[in-house]
Amino acid sequence: MAVAWFLSFLVICNSLHSCAVSASVSTRPISVNIGCAFSLNSTIGKVVKIAIDAATEDINSSPRVLRGTLLKLRVQEDTKASRFQAVIETMKLMESEAVAVIGAETATTAHVVSHIANELNVPLLSVSATDPTMSPLQYPFFVLTAQSDLFQMAAIAAILNHYKWREVIAIYSDDDDGRNSITTLGEKVAEDYGKITYRAALKPDASEDDITSMLIQVRSEASRVIVVHVPIAFGSLVFDVAQVLNMTGNGYVWIATSWLSTLLDTENRLPIETHDKFLGVLTLRMHSQDSNLKRAFVSRWRNLSSSEGSHDLPGLNVYGLYAYDTVWLVARALDAFFKDGGNITFTKYEKLYKRVERFSSFRALKFFDGGKLLLKKIEQTNMTGITGPLSFTSDRFLLNPAFEVLNAVGNGYRRIGYWSNYSGLSIVPPEALHQKEANITVSSQQLSTVIWPGDTKETPLGWVFPSGGREFVFGVPNRVYYRELLSRIDESKMFIGFCVDVFRAALNLLPYPVSYKLEPFGDGKTNPSPTDLVRQVRADVYDGAIGDIAITTARTTMADFTQPFIQSGIAFVAPIRKLSPSMWSFLRPFTPQMWGVSASFFLFVGAVIWVLEHRVNDQFRGPPKKQVVTTLWFIFSTLFTAQKEKVLSTLGRFVVIVWLLVVFIINNSYTASLSSILTAEKLSYRWRVNATDGSLRIGYQRGSFLRHYMTDEYRIDKKLLVPLNSLEEIDKAFADGPENGGISAYVDERPYVELFLSTRCYLTIIDEDFTTFGWGFVSLINPNYAIIMICAF
Repeated sequence: MAVAWFLSFLVICNSLHSCAVSASVSTRPISVNIGCAFSLNSTIGKVVKIAIDAATEDINSSPRVLRGTLLKLRVQEDTKASRFQAVIETMKLMESEAVAVIGAETATTAHVVSHIANELNVPLLSVSATDPTMSPLQYPFFVLTAQSDLFQMAAIAAILNHYKWREVIAIYSDDDDGRNSITTLGEKVAEDYGKITYRAALKPDASEDDITSMLIQVRSEASRVIVVHVPIAFGSLVFDVAQVLNMTGNGYVWIATSWLSTLLDTENRLPIETHDKFLGVLTLRMHSQDSNLKRAFVSRWRNLSSSEGSHDLPGLNVYGLYAYDTVWLVARALDAFFKDGGNITFTKYEKLYKRVERFSSFRALKFFDGGKLLLKKIEQTNMTGITGPLSFTSDRFLLNPAFEVLNAVGNGYRRIGYWSNYSGLSIVPPEALHQKEANITVSSQQLSTVIWPGDTKETPLGWVFPSGGREFVFGVPNRVYYRELLSRIDESKMFIGFCVDVFRAALNLLPYPVSYKLEPFGDGKTNPSPTDLVRQVRADVYDGAIGDIAITTARTTMADFTQPFIQSGIAFVAPIRKLSPSMWSFLRPFTPQMWGVSASFFLFVGAVIWVLEHRVNDQFRGPPKKQVVTTLWFIFSTLFTAQKEKVLSTLGRFVVIVWLLVVFIINNSYTASLSSILTAEKLSYRWRVNATDGSLRIGYQRGSFLRHYMTDEYRIDKKLLVPLNSLEEIDKAFADGPENGGISAYVDERPYVELFLSTRCYLTIIDEDFTTFGWGFVSLINPNYAIIMICAF
């Protein structure tokens, strides 16, 4: 009986286990639909379609990926590059109960379809909609599985900064992707004090005439550094027209975004003239690590593309690599989704139906119940694909973004380096640098030699004087005093002075004419602050500034300076007073203490000589009075080396030798001090006194950087610094003295001090401190303007 009960228990347990297993297996459906929304005739779409098909086949052939569940690929009808049709076809894919859609080929499509994906909870994954404004906060169900243009624009900005190009022209398509990416480029360039000087926007349906008109305007600009961010179909036409306009030769710099590398990778049979027009162009390509997986996929690509039955086989571009990994990303996320108990179920979205009840075509759209869980698993996936490690940051960007920098030459291109947000520009693959400490410094940024347009290795200057002859505007300080350096003629815009003479002499050395005008800066009542003038240059009020502008660290962060045209420094000035000689002037060289010490030494040495000599030397014998007189006379006469008494003892002679040396020093010191007193003047004040002493009041030129320098470097209380507006105020302040609200010393730059002292004999320089690099002319941090002032130096 017990055996029967035991067997019954085993049967029941086995049944329960079978039911549990069946329940677990039932959560994994036989198949799952995913959508592919790309234009099959586009350069990107035809490659992505082959890659997605290959990934789907590889996943379905491996039972360990989805454990019995098959991926079914739903492909949209060809949209023939129509963005409206692309939106409609993507919506149809969502009607097919696709758990995820790989598509949104352009940013315009992505912006529209992402709103639908948000409503239906269907993850939308894209490898080509790289618009940097596609934020997961606004589009939570949009997932970019390639590198964002945020990083591509940062890479271009790094290239511009590497070659010291501060001005750039941007040619872009006037759509979501073009506008947003170029705005990002402008922000990145501005971080290195550069700017986009001209934005050439092209209509999405621009004709060849439109492009010609645009490039003629670009040619009239000063900058010769041009960034082209357009769709692939536009890019080739832009360079066709540029070649006709002779804009692809020496002096030009063309930087194309990833559309050019995609075109060169995909189109295997570009004509020779096409390669000629791209010669010397720099372009970028999303970086994918070299690995066995990647090499295996590249080797089988020809067979994969041949299976499509097309005679014009596309080459493998980087979007195909990322598309292949994207399908695997979805598959691994689905596997984790099923393991976490997720079910593939769709329900009617009543909220949506109420909104679109008048449009029956939308009623087939359904809400994916497990969409949030699947999105979470996609974000958490950490895998290694043919592009390398694939995982997301908290901002849902791919981890460790990197780009390859390519140089178009011959019938293809050559790689000249890499860019990554970890190490900047380098000639070493980014993954090798991730094992080292991050080092993004100017000295660490490297690129290999570039073949520039015109088939030259000499780095272009990046600018020319515009054909329109734009007039440069330079700000000039409207000085009130020290007018020998710079002064305005009446109320005109004409200036004279040493600084203007140097500027004009520099222009005369240039091999080309420069059109410019000078604008006064300041109210003419007080000397303007040079720092404020530099800020005006930084704010584009002036193209540059000339004048007595000291080169300081703070100012170099705001603008660029020429080489110094005059050496500068800081000098301290104080009054001097003449000491009239008197009948007692001969006592001034020594203080009373010194006179007393000298007399004591005289007596002491005399006593020593008497002790050593009076027993063996008859001249030091006799009555006590005679011995005292002889000893004192002997010591006194040594001052003039006129002693007649002989010293017989050895010790006595040694003492006399030492004493004569001391006497020699005393005599020379006395003579030098007395000469100085009788012929020179003495400073009434001494520098380096206690800076907190209220009696030490120091004047300085109002608006000068010296106020901050004195407080920061010398730790002098601001209350002790007196701003002065004119030479008359300086004279009056010295005359009043610190006791009456005046000053005890004056500090200014050395050139000013030399001019000031040239007519004032009652003052002298008491100390100097070379802390500045000199005076220089200012330009916006841009060689386009600085060159007219720098090259002559």
